[in-house]
Amino acid sequence: MIRFIAAAAIWLASQPGCMAQSETLKFRSTDAALQTAFDRAKEMALSHRGNPADPVGDWYEAALPSRFAFCMRDVAHQSMSAEMLGLGKANSNMFSLFAKNISDSKDWCSYWEINKEGKPAPADYRNDDEFWYNLNANFDVMQAAWKLYLWTGDKRYINGPEFANFHRKSVREYVERWVLQPDSLLSRPLHPNAQAAYNDDDSFHRCRGLASYSEGVRDLKMGVDLIASLSRGMQTYADMLRVEGKTAEAAAFDKKAEQYRQHIENKWWSEKEGKYFTYYSSKGVFGYTEGETFLLWFDVLKDTTRTRKTIDQILARDWNMENQSYFPYVLGQYGYPEQIRSQILHLTDPATKRREYPEVSYGAVQGVVQGIMGIDADARVNRVTTLFNGRAEDTHTIENLPVLQRSISVGESAKTASLRNAGNGTLQWRVMFAGKHPFIIVNGKRQKASQTVVKGSRTVSFVDVPVAGNREVTVRIE
Repeated sequence: MIRFIAAAAIWLASQPGCMAQSETLKFRSTDAALQTAFDRAKEMALSHRGNPADPVGDWYEAALPSRFAFCMRDVAHQSMSAEMLGLGKANSNMFSLFAKNISDSKDWCSYWEINKEGKPAPADYRNDDEFWYNLNANFDVMQAAWKLYLWTGDKRYINGPEFANFHRKSVREYVERWVLQPDSLLSRPLHPNAQAAYNDDDSFHRCRGLASYSEGVRDLKMGVDLIASLSRGMQTYADMLRVEGKTAEAAAFDKKAEQYRQHIENKWWSEKEGKYFTYYSSKGVFGYTEGETFLLWFDVLKDTTRTRKTIDQILARDWNMENQSYFPYVLGQYGYPEQIRSQILHLTDPATKRREYPEVSYGAVQGVVQGIMGIDADARVNRVTTLFNGRAEDTHTIENLPVLQRSISVGESAKTASLRNAGNGTLQWRVMFAGKHPFIIVNGKRQKASQTVVKGSRTVSFVDVPVAGNREVTVRIE
């Protein structure tokens, strides 16, 4: 059971929001190596916080540290950890800047990378006709904005004026301009919006609208990761529309999301190799490079056999640090407690090269909170969900975690869990345990459990428990 020191609680309540949480988020574990890893990751992640007095406003590094900047892909990846670490004001500012800078003159792209001066980073931008941009970015930012809404309850991420415009343009004009309709993915031009003075040797011409996050294939016409992002983008927009009560329009985008997903399953799976192709070239040939990670990141796989084979492929090869930083969270959605732990320890090992890249420490923090401890939130129903995904012998506690406009603390092991709601108002807690259990004991009283299947493969048992403000609830399985 989690215990709080009264003086610390009073101090926390007196602090102005995010800064207090960033200073007090704590992880405690019987696994000393994992606790050390988290502490290293937290320290490294917070070292990347920018100066709020910079011209750009509140921000954190999400690009090569030497650039003093943040790019769309990295921010989309780091934003959940940033929220957990108390950097919510930075998230709000940075996402708003990406949304505001979408424009017709850039073919409905935003700025791929913005620096601390509040300007497009020169390393990626010359002018509106000449700049670097990976087309996944709009949909990655959309998904991240949606997740931030679910975690924080801040509706501005979905219907604030600049966000509503960004989301609407991305699923409509952006798709049209870059020829990304489901029936055009393999027949589209290699460079749909090339200028008259196009120079293939100029990366700001050739990479103005890359059809993948994989940047090593010169004639890549389409990446499977872009199609996955399109499917997730359409699904995300449908979910946003439902929050606004626009159910008929939402259904139309549900259908579009499924069209992209089916395209992946029907065109990109290699029965011979037992894996997904990751790119399609201008010569009309499928091939393999990076990309599998994003099939899981954008959560578009439903065939459990293909999903497991994809995870096996990922675990069987070496990756760059950017890809590895996704693994603790992604693996946590499917189980793999030992692999999650080993990935986090690797990401935070002082001997690991490039561990100072911002995505790495943020990925490790998210891997602990959402990968191992399985903590998630859904503002639509005022609910926090937990699902222990650690080793059977371990017990973990996260304290002072900002979520749904309050602070919570969660303790977990394979057979017990506790949640303290340090805020005002009742919070709904869906506490899950792996396996089939007919009953779950809540504060000493037996309750009938329900069962569900997570990600098509893991059966879990759960109960929904209201946790009043300034109260703690403990549960266990028999």
